[in-house]
Amino acid sequence: MHGPAMAGWLLVALCAAAGGYCLLRLRSSVDEQRSTAGGEALMGFGMAAMAVPAAVLAPPEWVWLVYAAVFGGAALHALVTARRTAYHSHHPHHVLGLLAMAYMAGSMAAAPEGTHAMHTAGGAPLATGVLLVYYAGYVLWAGARLLPLPAMAGPEGGATVAVGWGDRTELAVACRLSMGVATLAMLLTL
Repeated sequence: MHGPAMAGWLLVALCAAAGGYCLLRLRSSVDEQRSTAGGEALMGFGMAAMAVPAAVLAPPEWVWLVYAAVFGGAALHALVTARRTAYHSHHPHHVLGLLAMAYMAGSMAAAPEGTHAMHTAGGAPLATGVLLVYYAGYVLWAGARLLPLPAMAGPEGGATVAVGWGDRTELAVACRLSMGVATLAMLLTL
């Protein structure tokens, strides 16, 4: 329990678990569940890789540029896909999340070795502040959505329908909430 290292490992575990569940959602029979599950899995595993404490693995500067390019490309792909497919309420959030990841990776690439990007800019840039406000609001909103939902009634009047793990909307919301919390934590350390 040495402060930031322990928090980093907790973020790694949280993001890897969220990425793993998003991979499970790719097998869902519900189109809405599959529509962004791959991109969310990429975000979860990418966030896990970015959260590994620097004392354990200090990546070279070029790795941050690769992260920025991968997340920027994924954001562009998600934006194009969102424009071509039916609109889902989480598409804008998904695109913003990928752009936030590209922004954080770019900030880390621009920072001198051994420092955080915030220390070199003399404070938090406007983009970081806007993302912090957005993600704080998103975490509160998504947390409120996890309130208990009524049971789904089946076609036989009153019988409940068994729902597969990849189709459970409350788990998808919990997954997005956990990644929102992780993004908020990563933005705070930027």
